[in-house]
Amino acid sequence: MRWNADFLLEKLKFRDGLIPVVAQDKDTRDVLMIGFMNRDALKITLETGYMHYWSRSRRRIWRKGEVSGHTQKVFEVRVNCEENSLLFLVEQKVAACHEGYRSCFYRKFEDSKYIIVERRIFDPREVYKDE
Repeated sequence: MRWNADFLLEKLKFRDGLIPVVAQDKDTRDVLMIGFMNRDALKITLETGYMHYWSRSRRRIWRKGEVSGHTQKVFEVRVNCEENSLLFLVEQKVAACHEGYRSCFYRKFEDSKYIIVERRIFDPREVYKDE
């Protein structure tokens, strides 16, 4: 599926050149991760149908899964009421989290500590060994 990037880019309200985005599993509705996009990352995402993010630490666009192969295929784009954030319904290949979990939200905070609530599904040392 393709989307009209120009229409959306004209409507959205970016802050400091970025907009927060949520990737959500299209079937389970689990929140997989939250990231940022700049205009170019959003345009590439809409043109290719695969999630691209702006890395604030690396200061560049990166395609989700460019090293791991754990891509996110876009099925639906939702815009919030203020047009300042986006929700993408995606099909996640393997896992979203670079720590080896399906979701980046694999911990809950309880009694002043983190508790891991998901099973690790891959070893990041093996996937990212050349990084």
